[in-house]
Amino acid sequence: MEHPSEVFVSNYGSFLGKKSERLVLKENGQTVLEVPFHELQNIIIETAGASISTDCIQECMQRGIPISLLSSTGRPYATIISPHLTGTVITRRAQYESFKDKRGIQMVKLFVEGKLKNQSNTLKYFAKYRKGTDGELFKNVQHLTDKIDAVSQELKNISGSCINDVRGQIMSVEGRAGNLYWQGIKLLTSSKIDFPGREHAGATDPVNSLLNYGYAILCSKIEKSLILAGLDPYAGFLHVDRAGKESLVYDFVEEFRQPVVDRVVVAMINKGISIEMEEGQLSLKTRRDLAERIKERLDTSERFQGKKYRLQTIIQMQARRIATYLRGEAKYKPYVSGW
Repeated sequence: MEHPSEVFVSNYGSFLGKKSERLVLKENGQTVLEVPFHELQNIIIETAGASISTDCIQECMQRGIPISLLSSTGRPYATIISPHLTGTVITRRAQYESFKDKRGIQMVKLFVEGKLKNQSNTLKYFAKYRKGTDGELFKNVQHLTDKIDAVSQELKNISGSCINDVRGQIMSVEGRAGNLYWQGIKLLTSSKIDFPGREHAGATDPVNSLLNYGYAILCSKIEKSLILAGLDPYAGFLHVDRAGKESLVYDFVEEFRQPVVDRVVVAMINKGISIEMEEGQLSLKTRRDLAERIKERLDTSERFQGKKYRLQTIIQMQARRIATYLRGEAKYKPYVSGW
């Protein structure tokens, strides 16, 4: 799947190079795509054996175009970014210092609040179409959303001096709500596919494979938005620091998993879209199809702060709002999708 703002490199042996002011993609020595650099936002390489010229890398870095590298399962293992896109020292200092005070706690509570509201709203979004045709399913899903909303209320009573004091409590809330949410997803898709429940790395069933691949694409967008906002994607709050783990990416992505990826995946299943598996992994055709649908979803306009913006723009706005919140310049309010 290729389009002007984003290039996916999926075929073994592909070559990316620069020709004047254009990115050139070649396969088997033949040019298959040319895109002006000024139209590009992102390059994603998801195949082994691909190569890229250094002048192409240099042009991308000068223009702020990140190059993301994914494994065949969609797991990001590297991103090439410009060292000049590191934002202000003040923002980074505020981010590191807030890990040790109540700002870190509040930031995480808001991320999780947004996630739980979006989980509830995603279930409501799909259940509303069943109200007239399957009243029992509608009632069962409604019961689950009521429970998620009740669990979410517990966040208000969690307090401490720093995130380390309350991490376990917040993760308990998140985990219990997650169990309820995936029960709801199972109910909503049971007539179309067998969903064994949520599994992360190493999953070989179609639903979890779609989710994991979709989340990997979304994480590459989240990472770019955080870097452009001057934040360190590796310095998170809820997800414990570990070498090579983009903890803030995993914190911030929680707010957008359901409205961006889950809606696309559930819609694909319920519409009967073909999901091809090859040796326990999504086929190239299915990966491209999913990537295209997620791109379309990110280009969809949603209401936020009284106006309509593309979801991609909302992500960038929220990343900048994290920075201003941590610097003590503004409040933070999570993005909650409608239903």
